[in-house]
Amino acid sequence: MASLKEVRARISSINSTQQITKAMKMVAAAKLRRAQDNITQLRPYAQKLSQMLGTVSAGAETAAESPYKQTRAVGRALIIVITSDRGLCGAFNTNAVKAALVLIDEKYAAQARSGNVEIMAIGKKGAEAFMRRGFTVNTNHVDAFGSLSFNTVKAAAEEAMSGFASGRYDVVDIVYNEFKNAAMQIVRTEQMLPIVATPVVGTTAAINYSFEPTEAEIITELIPKTLKTQLYKAVLDSNASEHGARMTAMDKATDNAGELLKELRLIYNRTRQAAITTEILEIVGGAEALASA
Repeated sequence: MASLKEVRARISSINSTQQITKAMKMVAAAKLRRAQDNITQLRPYAQKLSQMLGTVSAGAETAAESPYKQTRAVGRALIIVITSDRGLCGAFNTNAVKAALVLIDEKYAAQARSGNVEIMAIGKKGAEAFMRRGFTVNTNHVDAFGSLSFNTVKAAAEEAMSGFASGRYDVVDIVYNEFKNAAMQIVRTEQMLPIVATPVVGTTAAINYSFEPTEAEIITELIPKTLKTQLYKAVLDSNASEHGARMTAMDKATDNAGELLKELRLIYNRTRQAAITTEILEIVGGAEALASA
């Protein structure tokens, strides 16, 4: 059985850890509220923008000629993996990395063997994970969460778009955690480029539009904006998911620390009681020895 000094030291250490996990939970909860508001406000806009692009470009020659819709044989793939900069958020980062590895195994195994799969890491944990595995990692935007804004994410989207348009990449995919609630994040894999035509639900007849300015100018402007918004939405989803996962993980860690403290206090009391009983027996034994002498 551990000594009283050892048990006291463990109790003190776990008390300190529990205070830290409580504080981290509160900080994550405060950040989660802001992050949740951001993604909740962006989702309707992103969905409407995507729907509008699908409707307008359904039969437009300009859309068909867009460099972002050109489908070609996949020789080199770019996978944008969105993780966090810090740990202590449960399986949040691990799930995203695993999903990206599954995607590579299922779709780009041949390209990976020849070194033609590149990872664009948004978040330090993803960059570290893929560097350890020997992948080519683009770290130009790894610090995007340090100053998260549309302009920051736009730079990453523009690099991916220019790489696809120039032929450097033949396909661009995004892997991220979609935010559902504080306790649930769903790993998503989306194809960013080439653009996949999405059917317009609930419409059976073609819609005639009057364009001002011209149809070509609108679609030329709309396609890049939709792509940038798609990536920005994925980053905001991941940001909210990270804070939700960290809040849940720290809440569980706090509860676990409380359970461990209960066990240690019970052990401490039992050890102390045993020490006191031993001392009493020694005193009684000594007194009896003196009395019989």
